[in-house]
Amino acid sequence: MTILPLDPELEKYLRKHRLAKKWHKQKQLFEQNWRHPGLHTEILEPKDLRIYSFRIDYQYRAIFVFVDSGSVEIIDINNHYQ
Repeated sequence: MTILPLDPELEKYLRKHRLAKKWHKQKQLFEQNWRHPGLHTEILEPKDLRIYSFRIDYQYRAIFVFVDSGSVEIIDINNHYQ
């Protein structure tokens, strides 16, 4: 599974919230196995939109969609509890 390059605004968000190192670790894990239990990958409601998320750390999650076979696009990174 390949993650497409992040939008510059998302990269800026990662730096601002000091998540870059955690992001790279979780990205590698995701690319090896997107259903790894440590990622806590889940489909979001409503399920028919096929939007998923995985955990960067306890507080932050990456929101993604499948764009073609073998690739995903991260559409947002946000605070899971806000």
